[in-house]
Amino acid sequence: MSQKMPSLFVSHGSPMTALMDTPAHRWFKSFAKELPRPRAILIASAHFEEDVPVFTSDEKPEMIYDFGGFPKPLYEIVYPAPGEPELALRAAHLVNDAGWRTGLVQNRGFDHGTWVPLKLMYPEADIPVVQISVQHAEGSPHHIELGRMLAPLREDGVLVMGSGSLTHNLWELSRRRGEVDAKALDWVVDFTEWVAEKVEAGDTDAIANYRMEAPHAKENHPRDEHFLPLPFAMGAGGANAKGKRVHASYDYGLLAMDAFLFE
Repeated sequence: MSQKMPSLFVSHGSPMTALMDTPAHRWFKSFAKELPRPRAILIASAHFEEDVPVFTSDEKPEMIYDFGGFPKPLYEIVYPAPGEPELALRAAHLVNDAGWRTGLVQNRGFDHGTWVPLKLMYPEADIPVVQISVQHAEGSPHHIELGRMLAPLREDGVLVMGSGSLTHNLWELSRRRGEVDAKALDWVVDFTEWVAEKVEAGDTDAIANYRMEAPHAKENHPRDEHFLPLPFAMGAGGANAKGKRVHASYDYGLLAMDAFLFE
């Protein structure tokens, strides 16, 4: 019998997280050793959006380099982890049995929200990976419920992950063009600490309503897609799951790279 796994939210940051020696890069490389080894990984990436939850069902997923203007070595990274169609089908059944529309999709490779963290955490690429889409239009409460539907997979040794960014304002990032180790801006820190407090308290209502309640929510997330993997992972942690902040750092003074574990 497989060991029960936690659920996990990570901030994948810039694609350059895969190459640059930042605190988040070093944390990714070391943290997997603190977890039980997963039998498989189900990951919700902010860069995979569909109107309903769909699951990738390829046996051999390819790579997606969903960005431009970065150094050549970034486009040469390959993460050849296998897929697991059986896990995709089981996950789809869990969602469908709850009365939601869902489906499977093929020929949809690993985007950088998936391969950046996994390349650092599990560089051997020998753990099957299935991706699930986020639904930007549905908001945070929807993703909490979606995570709860898929929580039973943890009993079978599946690491349920959300990969987004605790803060994500690319317009400000492009405007400021600061150094990667720049001091974090006050409005970024205020939001980050509010979220951490609510997650560690298991306050799913606050996370569900973060756009109305959190300080500077719209400035930190002009669009929801990079936040939604957090409520997804929180929901997968189970009812009233209290998260543990297992990493905290900032890139460029604007991207909070926090990660939370739900056991």
